[in-house]
Amino acid sequence: MKDGKSIPKYLRLKQEILTWLHSGKLKPGDQMPTENEIAERYGMSRQTVRQTFSVLEQEGWLHRVQGKGTFVSNPNERTRQEPQTIGIITTYISDYIFPHIVRGAEAALRERGYRPLLSSTDNDKEREQESLKLMMSQPLSGLIIEPTRSAEGNPNLSYYLSLDYRNIPYLMINERYAELDCPCVKLNDEAGGYKAAEHLIRLGHRRIAGFFKMDDLQGVHRLKGFMRAHRELQVPLGPDRVVHYTTEEKKSAPFDAALAMLKAERAEERPTAFVCYNDELAVRLLEAVRMAGLSVPQDISIVGFDDSPLAVATEVKLTTLSHPKSELGAQAAQMLMAMIEEPGRREEGLVFEPELIVRESTRKV
Repeated sequence: MKDGKSIPKYLRLKQEILTWLHSGKLKPGDQMPTENEIAERYGMSRQTVRQTFSVLEQEGWLHRVQGKGTFVSNPNERTRQEPQTIGIITTYISDYIFPHIVRGAEAALRERGYRPLLSSTDNDKEREQESLKLMMSQPLSGLIIEPTRSAEGNPNLSYYLSLDYRNIPYLMINERYAELDCPCVKLNDEAGGYKAAEHLIRLGHRRIAGFFKMDDLQGVHRLKGFMRAHRELQVPLGPDRVVHYTTEEKKSAPFDAALAMLKAERAEERPTAFVCYNDELAVRLLEAVRMAGLSVPQDISIVGFDDSPLAVATEVKLTTLSHPKSELGAQAAQMLMAMIEEPGRREEGLVFEPELIVRESTRKV
């Protein structure tokens, strides 16, 4: 057990015991070592060990059996006397469309007496690990998780295996790590990318540039739909017409690439339309169009994605693809509660179909 003089001994011991539980070293129903054994192993007083056991009992991890000892609790057998806790881990909580998703989930959970516990990864995989550790240190009944940078693999697989091992139900929203078999509530992103490009092609556009964030699977699938529309509608897609970027590059790379395209010396080399990964980027590229001395939609048509509040917050109202947002959060919560209340229940997940919302930012060539 790591030394940490600033942390009380009983809390350090608590974290050590939780590590045993999460790793499967101790399983539900197993008997704990005695207070004397643990005190001797870690050089602590029996009073410190007793205090740790008491905290873990209060949180539902352990239970005492008179005359027999202390045992690891089964998470599915915890009482409903106290509100059960549902963890919600998203990449962001207060930005863009995420407050709507979280509010939808929270409302559904509170209506049924569950207590939501929120955490954000800030789209960082190390923060995702911290969030999972935080959640698993609580008497948790289930988890709703948005994977962090889902296209870049899952270095935190051991934590998800621990959830499976401890029979703590969880599901994912917006996307799912490829190797996991949990339910997923998401949008059909490929269909959205297809509809965006198809809309512009039907308006006569033949030089369409696409901008996609590629460290999450949403962006990968939106690009796939964008390319499929060009292929099926037999419109050539030049290699210089696709701009892909990562989270770290999102503030500069797509903007700089769009500006360079718009400043092409010959008008016939300039794209006539942009398809954007989301509305946030579409609003940013409106500024690039202005800086190039052009206007939307007279010179450039723009399609966003997600139908966020940003889509109608600018002087040019954005054509965009719908995202269910609050409904997605609520449906995820309803599905997870059903899994908690019916142990062993198998859920297949849910896929929403996006709708094209036509506004002022697109027009015929």
